[in-house]
Amino acid sequence: MSWLSTSGQTAFRKLAELCEELAATSGRNDKKRLISTFLKHLRSGEISPAVLLIVGTVFPEQDSKPLDAGYQLVSKSLHRSGQLRLLDRPLTALDVRNTFEAMADSSGKRSRQKKEELFASLMGRATELERKWIVKDVFGEMQHGVGEGLMLEAIAETAALDVATVRRTHMFLGDLGETAHLALTQDKKEFQRVGLSLFRPIKPMLAEMAYSIEEVFDGISPPIAFEFKFDGARVQIHESRGRVRVFSRRLSDVTDSIPEIVELIKENVKSSTAVFDGELIAVSGDGRPLPFQDLMRRFRRIRGVEEAQERVPVKLYLFDMLYDDGKLLIDLPYLRRWEILLARRGAIEAAPRIVTSSAEEAERFMRQSLDAGHEGLMAKDLNSPYQPGSRGKKWFKIKPAETLDLVIVAADWGYGRRTGWLSNYHLAALDESTGQFEVVGKTFKGLTDSEFEWMTRKLQEVKVSEDEHTVHVRPAVVVEVAFGEVQRSSRYRSGAALRFARITRIREDKSPTEADTIERVKALHEKQFRAKGRLEADYR
Repeated sequence: MSWLSTSGQTAFRKLAELCEELAATSGRNDKKRLISTFLKHLRSGEISPAVLLIVGTVFPEQDSKPLDAGYQLVSKSLHRSGQLRLLDRPLTALDVRNTFEAMADSSGKRSRQKKEELFASLMGRATELERKWIVKDVFGEMQHGVGEGLMLEAIAETAALDVATVRRTHMFLGDLGETAHLALTQDKKEFQRVGLSLFRPIKPMLAEMAYSIEEVFDGISPPIAFEFKFDGARVQIHESRGRVRVFSRRLSDVTDSIPEIVELIKENVKSSTAVFDGELIAVSGDGRPLPFQDLMRRFRRIRGVEEAQERVPVKLYLFDMLYDDGKLLIDLPYLRRWEILLARRGAIEAAPRIVTSSAEEAERFMRQSLDAGHEGLMAKDLNSPYQPGSRGKKWFKIKPAETLDLVIVAADWGYGRRTGWLSNYHLAALDESTGQFEVVGKTFKGLTDSEFEWMTRKLQEVKVSEDEHTVHVRPAVVVEVAFGEVQRSSRYRSGAALRFARITRIREDKSPTEADTIERVKALHEKQFRAKGRLEADYR
């Protein structure tokens, strides 16, 4: 059968067959070869949507419009599609993408019905194999081991580009589909010139977890910069001659919910064009930090912003500068970026900070942060460049309490006073070798009644399947989990189980791809034996 449909476009059947073959292939290089062969057959306008469909993201990360197609909609549409006549014209990759676009754009009173009709029509034209992979795209559960990293390597191989070059361009674009399109259609020199664009957010630089001040000094050569670590929301601020937009950690535009921050930037910044990295915290009347959940209420606010300003004041701390008067700063050392930040911020507060070679002084500074109601410290290499989306040994975060950011993949219906709520949550960490989320424990502890209600609604929106007691969901909700220790477990495929797990907060600012990994869970298990004996072999 031909690669092309009767319309002259790539048949979706070929993409489904690729995904099927990827799922049956274990070798990383073999997967890259399969993807590269496929990409070479695509026409220019098909590259971006096809790449996104392969990795199961549907829309670019910074595109905030939701597909909003949960378990019930898919089930109803599949039932309706069975009553439709299978059309002769084969589906194309663009047909699938365009249908998803139309579903996401549906609004108004009949939007739910319209989405069902669109999806039923799409499934009515699909073969059994195509249906399988369309549904997997809807739920973001591809299960073929191809994530962003492997796709970037395949793009580099196809375009005969250095992988580091492709990764760098992608960190500026934040759109895997567009990165692929430019890599495969542009001249190499033109592709390499892609840089930061104002009002297009880039992924923030990330930090490794450190378990003590001593560990930081083992990882970074002193002197080291230590900053307060806030219990707030990471923000990236873009400003150009009085125009200001503020983006969240997940690259969503949150400008309209925080007008006082917009005015603060307009009144103070001394650059004609600038991009800042910072943190917003909610504060009480006496200036003390408020819980993270209070801040999230501001971020979700669309209406009643003025009332929310009075009830939940916010405060901005800046700690990095990425762009200044037309100059990209990310390749400069952190120390130089900090100097430029101080010269450009006006009266806006910078994160409290010391530079020291003394672990004792850093410990005292940690106590100051905790006494002020903050989480701990950030430690930064003075020579570190800013590496968007990257987690390396240049920045560390230090918290006194041990926590993991985990993804909820299922939940059990509660009983007793929790009847009617999904209240026992299956917690999973990311296995980077397979791209799958593996369960490491369960908990029903930590949430308030209102949070149980919110969580029940949210998980039902992303439901994939359900049996008598348990709702299985698409990985979408990230929670911060405190625990007593990591135990070896034969119950879970991960080989690990958290003891005394308790949810400390819902991380609406984090995506599932930012969850902690199985490797980190194993590292925490190892850490426990620094002061303990070992009676049994560890899991591997």
